[in-house]
Amino acid sequence: MINKDNISYQQLWQTLTANYEEGEAKAIVRLLLDKVFGLSLTDLVADGLKTLSKEQLQQLEELMERLQKGEPIQYVIGEADFCGRAFTVQPGVLIPRPETERLCQYIAADNNHPYCAFKAPPPLQVLDVGTGSGCIAITLALDLFRAEVTAWDVSPDALILARDNARSWEARVNFEYQDALQAPNDEDRWDIIVSNPPYVTDNEKSTMHSNVLDHEPHVALFVPDDDPLLFYRAIAKYGLSALKKDGAIYFEINPRLAEEMKSMLQDMGYKWITITNDQFGKPRYCKAFGLHTSAFYTDMQPTNS
Repeated sequence: MINKDNISYQQLWQTLTANYEEGEAKAIVRLLLDKVFGLSLTDLVADGLKTLSKEQLQQLEELMERLQKGEPIQYVIGEADFCGRAFTVQPGVLIPRPETERLCQYIAADNNHPYCAFKAPPPLQVLDVGTGSGCIAITLALDLFRAEVTAWDVSPDALILARDNARSWEARVNFEYQDALQAPNDEDRWDIIVSNPPYVTDNEKSTMHSNVLDHEPHVALFVPDDDPLLFYRAIAKYGLSALKKDGAIYFEINPRLAEEMKSMLQDMGYKWITITNDQFGKPRYCKAFGLHTSAFYTDMQPTNS
């Protein structure tokens, strides 16, 4: 039982050093105390922990026990920050990553063009495949100048959570139950298809932190070693007919498979394929234009492929 008389910030973060480095342990505890108990770093310096009630101390002890077992802080506090917005997350749904924020920023930068208010262009038709918490779909619905966004997922629980997140941010997104591996036969439906599907191979599990392996949904993370492009192939096949003229497909990818991704899309007939690095210098994003692409695009050669 946490003792109110001798509780300290240092005491709390030190209980996490078996799972985290010191800096990360400190950040996790600060986030917990801020989000759940409203205590800032200034409050901690001023012995703010000693102002907690008996019930709050009991709650703190229970939350710390979850963290000590390796449960991610985002599940413990029930939210994750993404592109400046707080998204509700829960076990069973993948926690949004900073790398995926960059994917959304990349798409917005590519597609947000000035237009005359007296003659606005039709809204972009955007599809997010495997939406999870809804972070990509909601971010694009809010950050693209004009867009109508649809999001697919095969998990009913994920769709419920994503709808709740969209409602919280007043984002207009059409959520649909749809398996990416059994996509419909659509034609000329989307200007943009985006997906961050499972892409970590089974043989990479040994390199991953236990808080990911033990707590995040494997179905949203892993693919078989013998078919690591399983989801990309299915989504890209769907895009061959479903993308509109000059439509583009955007993927977050496994950096180890960047060349394989490019080769697969080239073999399928995609045009102007580019691989772009993430904020850590790893080839993380792939963009490609569909079959019905203007000469303006197909005649250009990418500089960062």
